[in-house]
Parts: sequence; C-alpha cells; structure tokens
Amino acid sequence: MPAFFDTLVGNLMVPTILFFVLGLIAAFVRSDLSIPEGAAKFMSLYLLLAIGFKGGNSLAQHGLQGDLALTILAGLLLSFLIPFLAFALLRILTRLDPVNAAAVAGHYGSISIVTFVAASSLLELSGITFDGYMVAVAASMEVPAILSALWIAHRYSGSQDTGRVPMRELFANGSVLLLTGAFVIGALTQDKGMQMIAPFVVTPFTGILCLFLLDMGLNAGRSILNNRHMLTPGLFCFGLLMPMIGASLGWTAGAMIGLQTGSVFLLMVLSASASYIAVPAAMRIALPKAESGIYLTLSLGVTFPFNITLGLPLYLWLAGLGS
Repeated sequence: MPAFFDTLVGNLMVPTILFFVLGLIAAFVRSDLSIPEGAAKFMSLYLLLAIGFKGGNSLAQHGLQGDLALTILAGLLLSFLIPFLAFALLRILTRLDPVNAAAVAGHYGSISIVTFVAASSLLELSGITFDGYMVAVAASMEVPAILSALWIAHRYSGSQDTGRVPMRELFANGSVLLLTGAFVIGALTQDKGMQMIAPFVVTPFTGILCLFLLDMGLNAGRSILNNRHMLTPGLFCFGLLMPMIGASLGWTAGAMIGLQTGSVFLLMVLSASASYIAVPAAMRIALPKAESGIYLTLSLGVTFPFNITLGLPLYLWLAGLGS
C-alpha cells in the first residue's frame, strides 16, 4: 500500500496537474485571475493540432499494426454502450427525469479531448510509450454516445419531441476535424514534416498545456461555485463513480486486445472522461428540454477535476498492474 501512495503522489507531482489545481484554488478563493478568451481558444487549437500531428507521425514511424482496427472497434463499442450503463446508474442514484438522465449519460460515453491531451503529456513526462493511433481512437469515440443518448431519450421519455442532430454537424465538429486532420497530415509528412514544425509542436507543448489547464481549473471551479445548487448528493456521487466504471471497462478492453501499458492507460482515460464541448452542443439541438446546467456542471465541474487530479494517476497505476 505505501508503494501505491508513493506512485500516486509521484504521478500527481507534475506541472500540468498542479497548474490545474492552482486554477481550482484561484476560482474557489474568487481571485480575479483570468485567461483572455482569445488566448484560451488559441491554446485549444494548438493542443489539438500538436497532439494530432504527433500521433500521426508516431503511426508513420511504427506502421499500421493489427491492433489498430481492434482498438478503434473497442472504442466505438465503449462509446456506444457506456451511456446505457450511465443512464441506469443515474436512475438508481438520482431523481432525474429520462430526458435529463439521457443527456447526462451521453456526455459520459463521449470523450474529453483535454483529458486525453493531459494524459498523453503525463505519459511523455513519465517516459512511457503509447501507440500513435490512439488519437484516431479518441476521434472515433465522439459520435456513438450522442446516438445512444438520443435513442435512450426517445425510448424512455415516451415523447416524440426529441430533436435530431444533423450528421454533418457531428462529423464536422471543429475539435474532431482538427484532431483527425492533423493526425492524417502527421502520418503523410512523416519525419520530414516533424523536422519542419518540431519547434512549434514539441518544444512549447508542455508549457502551453500548463497555461491551458490553469484556465480549465478556473472554469471548472467557477462552474462548481455557480451551479452548486444543482449538485445533489446522488449526482455528485455519480460524477465520481461513473469515470471509475468507464476506466474499468477501458482497462478490460485494452487487456483483452493486448495493448501496451501506455495505450491501455489512454483507453481507460477515454472511457472515463466526459465531454463538455461536442456533446453539450449536440444536446442543445437534440434535447432542448434537458437542463444544460446539470450536464455541464457534472462533466466540467465534477468529473473533469476528478480525472485530472486523482483519476489520471490512479488509472496510470492500474494500467501498470497489467503489464
């Protein structure tokens, strides 16, 4: 047990996680610290471009592997099935109506790309390798959960008034498009492309991620303060329990495929994270009667801070047990 706590503390003591904690503290003490909106937008675009390009370059170096198709298939299945588990757990722990429960459940089948970027950075800082194609797995897990949430809402609400999200809007989502596009460019340009832009996508990456997570800590902390009246004990417990259930499913899938430790960890993170960008945008169109304050506060104010501060070190330790 002491070894576990030593590993957990060691994984926590990295700049990216500590800057997120600093943002949380600043929000809780109501500091006037802030990151300009334009700068935050630039940082998010930069991180998506950098992680996508580096993932594509890594794939080009190692070539297509047999695990690629299996891992993407596992990601698609996890994204589609996790909302059903989340919906069932919400109906046990909370008194949410079917529409709100379906909307929340959809967030937990999809992914948080920021959590994925932070997890990738943690692996790099720890010197642990992972498969570059995990970027493609992340992109594939955005949409299936939205479809599951819409089916659940239609099936259990007894209403025909559940909207439809145009498929073009789902697949043209900016974060998914930039991530996958950078991945393809990195794979096509290979080492020549990496040599050309390495000073941009490699050297400043960790520093920009620290600033970005500082901003995310501020946003998460302020979301908790502003919407704490919506966080019933049952909802709060769900926000902490569901990511651990998702991580367990990701660990099982990764172990069955035979992925290396770093890739198992990333699949766990993808399965444990909750979307707060793509899915909220879809839910506003498809389920307009769902309360955005509930699903945004849960995903951004509870699950995201848990994953960044305690979840990532815990998942990394668990992924290492199977190696």
